[in-house]
Amino acid sequence: MKKQHETKKENIAHTDENEVMQEPVVSEQNGTEIQKTEHEEKILELQSELALERADYYNYRQRAEKEKTRLRALISESRVLDFIPVLDNLDRALSVPEDSTALDVLKGVKMVQRQFLSVLQELGVEVIVSIKNGELFEFDPLLHDAVGTEEVTDPDLDGKVVEELLKGYRTKERVLRPAQVKVGKLTEISTKE
Repeated sequence: MKKQHETKKENIAHTDENEVMQEPVVSEQNGTEIQKTEHEEKILELQSELALERADYYNYRQRAEKEKTRLRALISESRVLDFIPVLDNLDRALSVPEDSTALDVLKGVKMVQRQFLSVLQELGVEVIVSIKNGELFEFDPLLHDAVGTEEVTDPDLDGKVVEELLKGYRTKERVLRPAQVKVGKLTEISTKE
């Protein structure tokens, strides 16, 4: 009986060991499943956060585009308002009585030109000077567009702007329109012996 009792004890001990050994295996599987579930939840959470961030970025881009459009409209309106008085003065210059002299019209148009140039200057636009008070400036391909040449005999006029056909305009940063000019080209003078 003692032997039977020992065998029973061994069986119980053996069974207990199996149960104990199986329990961690079951716990490991449960732990893995729990970890897997936690990872899936984290992935879903991150995907949700990413979707929210994308939506926020999309909304930001839409707001920024609307603001840019609004600012452009304000700037355009402001510039137009600067030119309206110029147009008013041009209307006044053109509404002179028919019995007026051409000199009256010329004075009015010159006044409009000065006002127009003043508005351009306020906007940061300046005239490209090619000829000033008879002084001829060197041809500069960054500022001038040579539309022709004129033969000159004076070597000092070679490569200089000799005639301005159309004024050019620039800002501090860039040329808006180059001046159209004729450039002096030295011709050789033949001497007869």
